[in-house]
Amino acid sequence: MTQAHQVTIHFADGVSRTFAAGSGENILEAAIKAEVPVLYQCKAGACASCTCKLAEGEAVTIPGASSTLLASEYAEGNRLLCVTKAESDCSFNVAYGSEVGSSVAQEVKVFIDSVERIAPNVMRLTVELAEGNWLEFRSGQFMQITVPGLGVLRSYSPSSTSLTLPKMEFLVRLLPNGAMSTFLENEAQVDQVLTMKGPYGAFFLREEHRRAPHIFVAGGTGLAPILSMIDGLRQASGKKPPMLLSFGCAVPEALFALDDMELRQHWLPTLKTRICVDRHATEGLHEGSPVSALKEGDVTDPNTVAYLCGPQPMIDAATRRLIELGMKPELIFAEQFVASN
Repeated sequence: MTQAHQVTIHFADGVSRTFAAGSGENILEAAIKAEVPVLYQCKAGACASCTCKLAEGEAVTIPGASSTLLASEYAEGNRLLCVTKAESDCSFNVAYGSEVGSSVAQEVKVFIDSVERIAPNVMRLTVELAEGNWLEFRSGQFMQITVPGLGVLRSYSPSSTSLTLPKMEFLVRLLPNGAMSTFLENEAQVDQVLTMKGPYGAFFLREEHRRAPHIFVAGGTGLAPILSMIDGLRQASGKKPPMLLSFGCAVPEALFALDDMELRQHWLPTLKTRICVDRHATEGLHEGSPVSALKEGDVTDPNTVAYLCGPQPMIDAATRRLIELGMKPELIFAEQFVASN
């Protein structure tokens, strides 16, 4: 008989849930069977939605399973529940409250309101939920949209918030011969129906840190979930926290959503922005990456929280820089944007 181990998940809101997992069973499946509200999506070690940190005991990657974790991340105790098995009684910490994973992803129909090119390689896609369809999401989470005619899925974070529902807005990076890129450029039509499923992901605005100073670092269309988060803070009741947004693209011509950011600064006097380009900076732009724009004095409160979204090298560099400036590593949250094959 396969020996079962006791596994405990500690949520950020202080709630803990304990369940049994067989010695050869992946912990995510055991948690789902026990109705423990953990976040997940792909169940295959690819999306990192079920990332957690091992607090006690022994838990290892199942032999032969693939994982997106770096060796250094694994050594620090990070685990993906979907490809991890318990080798003893063990416990894990997750960086979200117990209520977050209780919302199940929904498949819905949406129709296209508009498709607008806002930069040489960026489209703004606006959709509206079809009558009788509904879903909820947290600022920062992502949706999967099925590309018509191909049946393949592409993941995008709304740049809008749940308060704008039934309308939703996405910023889509255009890739040469990309499935969604080709559709948006050549085939998409107003009122065309799309299939969408979500929400997914553990990257979202942490309500428990809402009153602390916020730093946002975004590269390219990584700006989308960051705009949603800033709007989430704006729409919440009470005093608004100090906010810094450092956003960048390669060259001035590639920048987009500048009017959107200017409007948010008008709405939010506590919001400061730094717009960056890698080269050919013109007046008012910082020459360099969004990370190089971070400077001494940006972190004055030990409870400052940061949200990073963009390419992995930017996320790694921003994490190191923010820690150098005095941030607590556990208050830095990140979402990597990668191009689909």
